[in-house]
Amino acid sequence: MGSDPHQLSLLQGFGAPKNAPGTSPAAAINPVAQVLIETSLPHLDRIFDYLVPETLDAEAVPGARVKARFGGQEMSGFITRRTSDAPEGVNLAPLAKVVSAQPVLTDELLQLATAVAERYAGNVSDVLRAAIPARVAKVDKEFTAREAAPLASDATPDDGARLAEPAPGAAEAYAGYEGAGDFLAALAAGAAPRAVLASHKSYGRASWAAQVAHAVASVRQAGRGAVVVVPDAKDLASLEAELQQVLGVNQYVRLTAEDGPTPRYRNYLRLLHGEVSVAVGTRSAAYAPVQDLGLVALWDDGDDLLLEQRSPYQHAREVLLLRTAQTGCAALFAGVSRSGEVERLVESGWASALSPSRPFLRKATPRILNTADSFQQERDPMLRHARLPHAAWRAAQEGLERGPVLVQVARTGFSPALSCQDCRTPARCTDCNGPLAQSGRTAAPACRWCGRLATNYACPECGSHRLRASVAGALRTAEELGRAFPGATVVSSSGDHTKSLVESKKALVVATPGAEPVAPEGYAAALLLDGNAMLSRESLRTPEDVLRRWFRAASLVKPSSEGGLVVVTADQEAVVAPLVRWDPAGAAAREMQLRRELQLPPAVRIAALTGKASGIEAFMADFELGGSLRSVGPVELQPREVQPRPGEGGEHRLLLFFSYQDGPRVTAALRHRKAALAAKRVPDPVQVRCDGIDLL
Repeated sequence: MGSDPHQLSLLQGFGAPKNAPGTSPAAAINPVAQVLIETSLPHLDRIFDYLVPETLDAEAVPGARVKARFGGQEMSGFITRRTSDAPEGVNLAPLAKVVSAQPVLTDELLQLATAVAERYAGNVSDVLRAAIPARVAKVDKEFTAREAAPLASDATPDDGARLAEPAPGAAEAYAGYEGAGDFLAALAAGAAPRAVLASHKSYGRASWAAQVAHAVASVRQAGRGAVVVVPDAKDLASLEAELQQVLGVNQYVRLTAEDGPTPRYRNYLRLLHGEVSVAVGTRSAAYAPVQDLGLVALWDDGDDLLLEQRSPYQHAREVLLLRTAQTGCAALFAGVSRSGEVERLVESGWASALSPSRPFLRKATPRILNTADSFQQERDPMLRHARLPHAAWRAAQEGLERGPVLVQVARTGFSPALSCQDCRTPARCTDCNGPLAQSGRTAAPACRWCGRLATNYACPECGSHRLRASVAGALRTAEELGRAFPGATVVSSSGDHTKSLVESKKALVVATPGAEPVAPEGYAAALLLDGNAMLSRESLRTPEDVLRRWFRAASLVKPSSEGGLVVVTADQEAVVAPLVRWDPAGAAAREMQLRRELQLPPAVRIAALTGKASGIEAFMADFELGGSLRSVGPVELQPREVQPRPGEGGEHRLLLFFSYQDGPRVTAALRHRKAALAAKRVPDPVQVRCDGIDLL
């Protein structure tokens, strides 16, 4: 009978005798290495025992990268520990090679990765793929040489990190915030407070970046380390500028994929060896191997860039929460708005709220004007038909006399969506049914999906060849504003051409949500256009997400005492009202109350099973729906444009809802079921995603 390769994988470690001819004798001390193999197969997500040859004894340290024979091939893995205990009567296969002796997988990181995998019903090796940077050989050599010599003077651990008193500027950064002094004092004393910070400003000495930097400085007074995670490079640049002012240079490292493999791996090893104790970066920085961790901080947890796009689709917020529970460190979740998940932390008492007082907010925030209210509608009868209402036009004109004016638009490009001029039917590609768009005023329409030109387009409903723009993008808006304000400089920041900073001079800055550059002295005014278009997106989180983007843009504007004005164009009063009152906490509390009544995330947890109907049926065949667990579906996803072949079904999705208390039990059952079906090599695999923000 032939041997199945998956069965051979499970039997790995049972084939080679301990001292077979031509092999090196085993190490004298702790000759058994427990190895985590890097594999995406759920049923192989466990530890395997290997023999450590004497020749590899010195390099085969816990945490090292190795190569090992597995299922007839050589695979990568990590040594989790060395032990003297071997399975009785079993001859272990030897390690093939030690790729790097650097102990990149620490015990703390392994525990964290295991906890993340358990929470998201995923594989530990998939989590480690995001957590540990790719190896760079020359960087390994650098640190091997450093271990044999004393640290250079500019790399002395904790050099200049301990501060005798709070760093200057902390009082200014937290002015008006009740309880902020106690929070910083607790950090400096080595305690572990947990707080949700409601920032109101994104520029200047009282910005969110300055507030987070002073929190890091406070925890460094206790001689402990910190990890700070932000969504993107623009936010990272703002945070770094403040850290250099508060901590000084060479007192932190950055971990972001945009730097490339060499700088990222070098900074990872600097943290691992204790040369620095502060790590900042994008979502992968949540796993930074900071020694004696005292604080984890996260900025703007509602940004979808903090969600890992590969299995098991973990969110940086949840990674930091698990790390807080694991290490007992302090936590700070900051944002101009407040997500439902963070609101739940406040309501449960897990974290306290750090918010400015209402009298302070009235002075420190800009005035918000909604063009859709009854007063504005009576004064401007053409308001519903104009993309730039009169109030917005006047705000831009007056704001340009005092400084730059921000214009937020919903879409990138020139005309990102086209429709028939006569019957308003959306224009679609005749090949792939993708939306047609126009990259410039004289450019030919083209499909946004496949790129095919539609020079001879004819409407399938009325036969018309005329097209109109359904939505105006950032480039077209910039062009139109340039004609409306001929003396003003127009700056565009969107898509692949984003800007981090703009000069504090008279200019119209047109940007898409998330791409707004910072004006060092604040914008004189901001126009939040296309509100109804942004709110028309079909998602449970659309109101929360749009409000978050509005708050972030408004936080870039000067306070009302300096003439700062924000004009928003949207008809949904329930969404606009919290912005007018500058009440992100109230908006989050009301949204959470609705979610609890409807039993929807984040009041409960959710898991999605996606695959063919037969695969989902097989997955749920022996799955118990006890406790709070309830299911919805399966239902077919959007039908394919091309009909499936006979015998092939479309993609279906089943949703499982369950409480946070039942979460560990449900996700453990999902992991077990995935492993069992993978071992049986079922023909219709099912994808499992937990707590995805785009599932509803």
